[in-house]
Amino acid sequence: MTSGQTERRLGPAELGVELGERATLVQFSSAFCQPCRATRRTLAEVAAMVDGVTHVEIDAEARLALVRALGITRTPTVLVLDADGRIVRRAAGRPRKADVIVAIGAATL
Repeated sequence: MTSGQTERRLGPAELGVELGERATLVQFSSAFCQPCRATRRTLAEVAAMVDGVTHVEIDAEARLALVRALGITRTPTVLVLDADGRIVRRAAGRPRKADVIVAIGAATL
């Protein structure tokens, strides 16, 4: 996972859910994306394991304006937000569970 590129913040208005107390895992997916299903499982498992972490999945095709604003070019893309909604990590493709846990640690520093 790479470090966040901007000071861009996301909140409940863009995500449709409240931010996690520690971190929020934002997954951009598309309907026929096979790796998106595995990513959904991985992120849901991590969110269930780590207190204060929320996972939200966004349909990239339904939210094209947000996808374009964030420069999302493929699915799955995962953004890790800190408690204030700042993008602190970003990764395209299926993440490993260990990498997600490390990214959450970086979000809570």
